Amino acid sequence: MRKYEVMYIIRPDVEQENLQALVEKFNGIISNGGEVTKTDVIGKRRLAYEINKLREGHYVLVHFNATNEVVNELDRIMKISDEVIRSLIIRDVA
Repeated sequence: MRKYEVMYIIRPDVEQENLQALVEKFNGIISNGGEVTKTDVIGKRRLAYEINKLREGHYVLVHFNATNEVVNELDRIMKISDEVIRSLIIRDVA
């Protein structure tokens, strides 16, 4: 298993309990074949540029260890999820 980081931005109109449910959903996908080492819900921030007429979003950063299959499944689920504005998964070299 390799170390990864994922940063994703959730729509600003998502309520707090739904936000927590989304974070747990994505962490559950990672835990199915990997392990979450750290989850940091950064909070609502202003975007650097407008995306789909949205100017803010809830930022979430997750550090995890997983196989390539888990990373591909997480990326697929995030791309089809309506609540996620943007996501980026990178391999942690440290």
